[in-house]
Amino acid sequence: MTGILVLALYVGAFFGSYLILSRLLQRYFAREGFNKLKTVTFGDESAVKANRIASFLSVITVFFLWVAFTNSAIPLPKLPGPFDGDVTFTYTATLPDGATDDAEVTIRVFREDIQQTLDEDGNPGREPPAPEVEPGDGFAKNDSLTVARYGFKVIPVWNNDDVSKSDGSKITHLNGQPVEPGQKITIAEGTIGLTDKGTPTFEPKTGLRMARLYLPAPEVVLERFIRLNQEGYQGFTLWEHTRYSLQRVLLGFLFGALIGIPIGYAMGLTNWSRGWFDPIVEFMRPVPPLALIPLMIIWFGIGELSKVILLFLAALWIMIIAARSGVSGVAISKVHAAYSLGASKWQILSRVIVPNSLPEIFTGARVAMGVCWGTVVAAELVAAEVGLGKMIVVASKFQLTDIVLVGIILIGIIGFLIDVGVRALENWLVPWKGRV
Repeated sequence: MTGILVLALYVGAFFGSYLILSRLLQRYFAREGFNKLKTVTFGDESAVKANRIASFLSVITVFFLWVAFTNSAIPLPKLPGPFDGDVTFTYTATLPDGATDDAEVTIRVFREDIQQTLDEDGNPGREPPAPEVEPGDGFAKNDSLTVARYGFKVIPVWNNDDVSKSDGSKITHLNGQPVEPGQKITIAEGTIGLTDKGTPTFEPKTGLRMARLYLPAPEVVLERFIRLNQEGYQGFTLWEHTRYSLQRVLLGFLFGALIGIPIGYAMGLTNWSRGWFDPIVEFMRPVPPLALIPLMIIWFGIGELSKVILLFLAALWIMIIAARSGVSGVAISKVHAAYSLGASKWQILSRVIVPNSLPEIFTGARVAMGVCWGTVVAAELVAAEVGLGKMIVVASKFQLTDIVLVGIILIGIIGFLIDVGVRALENWLVPWKGRV
């Protein structure tokens, strides 16, 4: 219930602050501009501008949720966390003749990432020792052991008992409750139960936070980001991984645009070009770039060329369709007006068709760039030695989730900055978009 309240608090704060700030900004800080001159704004995409306050709040909310669902040291509200500390429960061993004896099991639950930390001497951390307990009287002896948070432990209670499983000893009760093999009992600190063969087990309470293996805390990812820049990974620094991936994406996109845009114009302007290229484009467009990886290896080997060509093909068909759509979307009345004023075909192409098709081309460029970034991870699987995709894949094999997150966040940030750059270039080159 506490976790639901915290989550509801975050969601409520997000939407509440958004509504309040949006009202205040609209009333007191609205900027006069072209949008204010529009008489119809609902349904007109050009009249919709992103509210940067809302964007900021959105990012902050995601960060708060990231902290809330992890075991972060950042002092922000968090969802209920996993149990750590000492827990004790009793088990009852029963012999074939009906004799019974109770014994206690004391378990120390420690942080699951403690073995990944370094001590003062630079050595890997070690899990804490098991609690010291007296064996007690009777044929069932007290036990102690350790288990990591989010872990699971099968407890071999017969190792120090005076009787063994082969003597007919069975566990019949846990914390005084009768239990059968395969059953579990919930306690405040976690879950105790018996395996199908009757051996006691313990699983600590996990709460609603995620283990470091699945979602590291923000400060852990930041620490890994700094270390990757200083020490590198797989023989390359983070900057080198980023540079190679960015270089491949930009080269693939650039060649795709240089070849795709003229073909798209030709398809939109001439019957022969439309008939020649249309079957090829419509056949290749649904084929995912990942399906072409085997052909890239066979045809171009495992070097840089195969990766760039794969990204080129990922962008090519998108840019062809964007340019063709841009030409098809030019209002015929504008072409007629240009002809009536005596314009030549070249003037119509350069003064009417190209300017009016640029918005579609820029939209296609943004889509193509996103597809290229999504494909680069697979492209770098083709025997690459360096690249963000390669770094992510190798780190995932060793369950280094913090490195995986660093790569994903970096790809997202770079992709976002590229998209912002393309939009800024569009606003500069196509200031008439949505106005004519």
